[in-house]
Amino acid sequence: MIDENLPVVIIATCDSSNAGSVLRYQKNVANIRGFRQQSARVIAIASQGDEAMRELADHVIFVPQAPELLSPILEIVPLQLFAYYMAVRKGLDVDRPRNLVKSVTRE
Repeated sequence: MIDENLPVVIIATCDSSNAGSVLRYQKNVANIRGFRQQSARVIAIASQGDEAMRELADHVIFVPQAPELLSPILEIVPLQLFAYYMAVRKGLDVDRPRNLVKSVTRE
């Protein structure tokens, strides 16, 4: 399913002081290498200063270094902007989603 027409967006940030974060980063790097072998275009969200990621991915969006538990706050902003601009580029009306239920429930 992965080919040159499918861009792959991957979060590849790393908190070097957190063993779990380092392990996740190493797995993401291995995944990126696999995607590249299948000719996929890779867009990575990476920690600032990660020059290795610049060589692995086609496009890199850098976010500031942060502890593992704070990283999602920094990662979500470029992902939301990416989703917004891709929807606009596809001609979708981002201000008027259809079938969106707007209700307030009170118990």
